[in-house]
Amino acid sequence: MRLNVNRLLHTPDASQEVRFEMDLSQLDFGGAAPIIRPVTVEGRIRNQAGVLLCQLEMHTTLHCVCDRCMEEFDAPKSVSYSCVLAEEKQEEDSDEIILLEHDEVDLAELARDAFILDMDTKTLCSEDCKGLCPGCGVNLNREPCRCKKQVDPRLAKLASLLQEKE
Repeated sequence: MRLNVNRLLHTPDASQEVRFEMDLSQLDFGGAAPIIRPVTVEGRIRNQAGVLLCQLEMHTTLHCVCDRCMEEFDAPKSVSYSCVLAEEKQEEDSDEIILLEHDEVDLAELARDAFILDMDTKTLCSEDCKGLCPGCGVNLNREPCRCKKQVDPRLAKLASLLQEKE
């Protein structure tokens, strides 16, 4: 979505609301395409003291696989992004300043890049997910481990003494 901001640049305190949807369902993250619904982008561009401020909010639902227990789940995803739109860059090191091309900005590209950069590298079904048992492979969130407890070889003699007492 390309937007011409010429009117906003030359009108103090002017603002413009934006709303659009992006289809990012084909994006691949670690061999999966987790974005199952269109990403809704809502935002506002406003001229504040001669500077154009762009604020975007993105929302969608992700279909994820827990990295600990391998269970599938759906999770809401929200991303906030803000930047300054300028005709020319004065600071060399700032990524928060986006240069305009002929008084236009591609909001879809900005939103897409911000959304991709905010994707999590690790997904969990819950913060207290217990994961899978490395021995028997059971999901520890659903049932207890079926493994027979291994005795440390250094304590094997003591374990045999305890078994004799029982």
